[in-house]
Amino acid sequence: MPLERFIPFRKHDVSRLCENVIVQERTLFRRFSTLLVNRIHYQYHEQLEGLKDSYNDFDPNKDTRDLTPSSGATRKQSQKAFSSAFANLLNAANFEKVTNEDLEAALNEESLFKVRLAVSFEDFEDVVFYRRGESVKTETLRTFFGLRKKQVSFTNYDKVAVYITFKDEAYFKEKGQTPVTFKPGSTIVKLFQNVPKADLEMLFPNSEVKMRPLDKLIISASAAIGGTVVLVTKLGASLLLMASFLAFWLGFKDDEVELTKQSLITFGIGMGVFGSFIFKEWTKFKNRKIRFMKALSDNLYFKNLDNNAGVFHTLIDAAEEEDCKEALLAYTFLLKCSEVSVEGGAAFCAVRAEREIAAGGMTLATLDSVIESYFSEELDCALDFDVTDAINKLVDMELVEQYGDIFVARALNDAVKILDDYWDNIYQPV
Repeated sequence: MPLERFIPFRKHDVSRLCENVIVQERTLFRRFSTLLVNRIHYQYHEQLEGLKDSYNDFDPNKDTRDLTPSSGATRKQSQKAFSSAFANLLNAANFEKVTNEDLEAALNEESLFKVRLAVSFEDFEDVVFYRRGESVKTETLRTFFGLRKKQVSFTNYDKVAVYITFKDEAYFKEKGQTPVTFKPGSTIVKLFQNVPKADLEMLFPNSEVKMRPLDKLIISASAAIGGTVVLVTKLGASLLLMASFLAFWLGFKDDEVELTKQSLITFGIGMGVFGSFIFKEWTKFKNRKIRFMKALSDNLYFKNLDNNAGVFHTLIDAAEEEDCKEALLAYTFLLKCSEVSVEGGAAFCAVRAEREIAAGGMTLATLDSVIESYFSEELDCALDFDVTDAINKLVDMELVEQYGDIFVARALNDAVKILDDYWDNIYQPV
């Protein structure tokens, strides 16, 4: 299973971890950490406002009015801008895109959720799934009416984000369908948790419950046995009367069939019993389908985390957390390179080349290896640290300097001053 970029520790805990790595100047480092986190928070606030603006034209849940109605061209432009910004946000939050091949494989796998679902993919203009936190879990399933237990291993996603755009109203009119659960042309965004890979189809908004072959067999067998019993015990006289009428009408029998009041009552009772049996079996079928739909609704109720515009706030917070953790870790381990031990040795000298030691920094590959090894050895956590993204942010903030392919952290005092000056000058008058 591929390693995740996601760092499964809180920002606060990562900050404390970095303090333990630095050891010295903890008070100053806390000030640096606060200033850095606030700067990243401000950047994401601006990104959130941009997402809200671009999503406004096709938000199905908005309760505000527009000063001027948007044109079709404006809506398309906003949708394109939103799609790009949303993808960037998910990438910043260390979500991975679920490829079409992965989605197709998931739909073909046997579902853990014992309900067969059908999805009309033609209804969608655009469908994108993103996931974060992939793991293998084991669950005990009961089969043969609960008499047998079977352990099943499956791939589970901790978080799944869904981005779906429906086709316009003209498409559904041509199809002769009036959507009830969604608005044609709208874009929905949803966030779920703890979703087995094989159950991704239940996240589609237009999924319909279908009977599994086993369920159809159970209902058919029950109906066949019950129907046979009804025919033999309740409809014998009525069937005999009908057979006599048919034989006389088709010319197979010369004797005229006498239709008495008693025979009519018997025939009426028989037809009533047969009608009641048909209605009972149809009701059983509908009730079974309703139970499946309720099970689907109950399952989704506990998996759904957020919807539409609310997803932005959740993902912005997640992306901000990841960026803060990555920046803190990269700066901390680069800053550690400037320390010299009592014995006169450099930090991480076992993995750093002489030119890196001489420059007081590390290359991207060395820094990546050092941080990943630290998490693996100290915290028993395997991850794929996004070193490029972390360094790019630090270089943009002028907290790290680049000399060729080697990156060197600015001194802690200088870094604090740079961040402090940023806030002092952020709202300079034009």
